[in-house]
Amino acid sequence: MTSIELLKFMLPDFLVDHFEAVSTTNTEEILHLYFEEKINPPEEFNGLELVSKGFLDEFTIQDFPLRGKFVYLHIKRRRWTNKANGEIIKRDWTLVVKGTRMTQEFAAFFKEINR
Repeated sequence: MTSIELLKFMLPDFLVDHFEAVSTTNTEEILHLYFEEKINPPEEFNGLELVSKGFLDEFTIQDFPLRGKFVYLHIKRRRWTNKANGEIIKRDWTLVVKGTRMTQEFAAFFKEINR
């Protein structure tokens, strides 16, 4: 089993596939994991010449607890500029369940428990 496969057991697949872990902070009660979107442009814009122009504002979502610690994922999404017309392009990630600040998997877990 590779380290990527192991990470997919603990984190959402899309996060491991499309984001790079850049840092962590760890206290007795809380684990903060920081991710930045990889520099690969969105596939739906393959025909365009895009240039990476940094990141959108970071957002934080709560994920499943891990080894008795609260886990917070700090995610920075990338933005690109279309060289032809100057339009700002970004992926349309649906990372957070509407009305919550947690991952879809975590929300589904709570929904299942309440049945």
